[in-house]
Amino acid sequence: MFLNTEPKTAVIAAASGSKSLATQPADTMAAGPNAMKWVKSVCRYCGTGCGVMLGVEGGKLVALRGDKEHPTTKGLVCAKSLFLPKVVHSPNRLTTPMIRKDGKLVNASWDEAMTLICDKFAASIQKHGPQSVAFYGSGQAMTEESYLANRLFKGGIGSNHVEGNPRLCMASAVGGYVSTFGKDEPMGCYDDIDHADVFFLIGSNTAECHPVIFDRILARQKTKSGVKVIAIDPRRSPVGRHTDLYLQPKPGYDLAVFHAMANVIVHEGMIDQAFIDRNVQFKIVKDGKPVKVGFEGYKKFLDDFTPEKAEAICGVPAGDIVTAARMFGAGRTMSFWTMGLNQRTTGVWANNLVHNLHLISGQIGKPGATSFSLTGQPNACGGVRDTGTLSHLLPYGRSVTQPEHRAAMEKLWGAKPGTIPAQPGLHTIAMFDALAEDKIQAILILTTNPGHSLPNVNKYRDAMGKPRRNKPFVAVLDIFHTRTTELADVVLPAAMWAEKTGVFGMSERRYQLHPKVTDAPGQARSDFDILLDFAAGLEDRGVVPKGYINGRFKNTDEIWDEIRQASMGTPYDFMGITRERLRQERGLRWPCPTPTHTGTARRYVKGDDPMLDGDDSLKDGETKFYAAPEQRAIVWLRPVKGPAEPPDAEYPFVMTTGRVLEHWHTGTMTMQAPELRRAYKECYVEINPQDARKMSVQSGDKIRITSRRGVAQMKARVIAATQPGMVFVPMHWEDDPALINRVTINAFDPGSKQPEYKICAVKLAKA
Repeated sequence: MFLNTEPKTAVIAAASGSKSLATQPADTMAAGPNAMKWVKSVCRYCGTGCGVMLGVEGGKLVALRGDKEHPTTKGLVCAKSLFLPKVVHSPNRLTTPMIRKDGKLVNASWDEAMTLICDKFAASIQKHGPQSVAFYGSGQAMTEESYLANRLFKGGIGSNHVEGNPRLCMASAVGGYVSTFGKDEPMGCYDDIDHADVFFLIGSNTAECHPVIFDRILARQKTKSGVKVIAIDPRRSPVGRHTDLYLQPKPGYDLAVFHAMANVIVHEGMIDQAFIDRNVQFKIVKDGKPVKVGFEGYKKFLDDFTPEKAEAICGVPAGDIVTAARMFGAGRTMSFWTMGLNQRTTGVWANNLVHNLHLISGQIGKPGATSFSLTGQPNACGGVRDTGTLSHLLPYGRSVTQPEHRAAMEKLWGAKPGTIPAQPGLHTIAMFDALAEDKIQAILILTTNPGHSLPNVNKYRDAMGKPRRNKPFVAVLDIFHTRTTELADVVLPAAMWAEKTGVFGMSERRYQLHPKVTDAPGQARSDFDILLDFAAGLEDRGVVPKGYINGRFKNTDEIWDEIRQASMGTPYDFMGITRERLRQERGLRWPCPTPTHTGTARRYVKGDDPMLDGDDSLKDGETKFYAAPEQRAIVWLRPVKGPAEPPDAEYPFVMTTGRVLEHWHTGTMTMQAPELRRAYKECYVEINPQDARKMSVQSGDKIRITSRRGVAQMKARVIAATQPGMVFVPMHWEDDPALINRVTINAFDPGSKQPEYKICAVKLAKA
């Protein structure tokens, strides 16, 4: 039997959970040497970036509550956040370095573990060259840690094989922003929620995955009459309880919906022609090259996507498409999306088409009107996307393919000219393919769990752990044992968020500081300090120039100053976000070029974005997409293309994956809190009642899910949330046989290289 899984909002979670914790006023100390002190920080989980107050007593983190003074999250936190103190002090924390000997991980000293790691990397570089080693990081690492790793591998070792798990969740959003607007990251902010009249939620179970954002949407509904919520998702998630219109396309065919909505907006006169004339251009790709077509060419293209024609493709009733378009075009509209749009082989195109709707209707660049990608990890934006810690990027909008960008970073880093390769390194799937083929000989994995999280994970588990001649060397830094540490040659115990000081960058471009408030357990050390030692070891072995990193930075404060310099003069410019300001303020949104600048709510808008200061061609409130070609955003004419693996006679079901409220990612942290684990004791598969009747399946029956790649097994949950022919499985459980990424497909978007977790073909059987 399953627990009641009605959605629990962040307001409920905060109200019920934080009252018992909020026993002291913020930022005060009661009498006595060990009395509780409240310290401002930021949550460790998703990219919402909730402001939190940490209760510290006797040098130990003992409580957490929402920060009522936080400008965007206003005291709200979700259930996961409230139990972070238990996670930090879990008895299962890694506390000692471990080395694999005779097939088993055994305790070792730091000197022994670091010597082995440095020897293995140096030997590989000396024998096979810099392209034989790789770094795989995380949107959970601090900005300073990701930047340091990027600096070491690209400018020190000379390898662009630098990736992070945001490739698996946000790369298509990056591709969409860059190809439409010229640079990455949302142009709006959370304040827009308080001005929006229409919310368009696409492939986003916001109620469970970003509950604080969802609660702000509900608050807007409550305080402003006539506010509408449209959702589009093949699965009817808990969001559906609060929507005015819910569209359920066939999985992978929603591009037709977006084009048909654009068709209605254009033909019913809901466009903003003046905005289009001033700010927009129209392009289609022909023979591999973008070609301008003009607005008339776009209108002709849309003729093939009437609501009726779209219904035949995607299954959404034409009338619902018309209603959605009219709602979208009528009010100030704010779009939110996440993995349902991104984790697709057409993820970049889908992102482009959402931007298209905003651009043609003028629903952008003003309060309440913006297209906004939500982020899954606390620092995927600030720590990986912004710092350029992906194989094709350099910090703050730079590319490894641009000679002037490479030269600028080599100069700042003090690297020898020509060190950074001109070609992009291997993206995540290609990197782990190379590991399987023994082309990558050594890899450092930091604060992430690819042995669980990669699609088609059987192949990559074998790559990391299967004994063989010339097996690659795998070193892992983490806070708990995971399905990845069990495959590693060396495991290093890492300090967690509250045990070190650094910056997280959230979805609205707000950079926030989380301070160290307690010591790490045992011999655990911060990833930053471990990377410093790793760099020193490589310098000692002659594979990185002496003094390139060793001796330059003693702590994260010092490297933050260089990070600010890397941003200077770019569209990200945050020279004004000093360490002192971060300690005093509750985060700042970039661009923020000077110490007196208050941060930017909306980019590309005169009077708000400092990059447009001095542009006398614009009036306050007018928009210029200065980072895009010809300073005009691009409306793309994208073809409609289905998923990589649609269902067929042998594998007749579509499977999609997702999350539940109480758990996060691979459960590495949330499973350590007994209260959260109890909320969902085991994995399950949602099956539509029609399909369940045909299979004689009832809730609680064990089901075997088989794809062309692997098998998983779990209990059935019969529910109408899924369409007939579709099943849904949450991705958090690590235990076999429920590890669902044994089943998912590793096909990826050719532009963003992000895998299509959301759609693959499977067959079901009673176990």
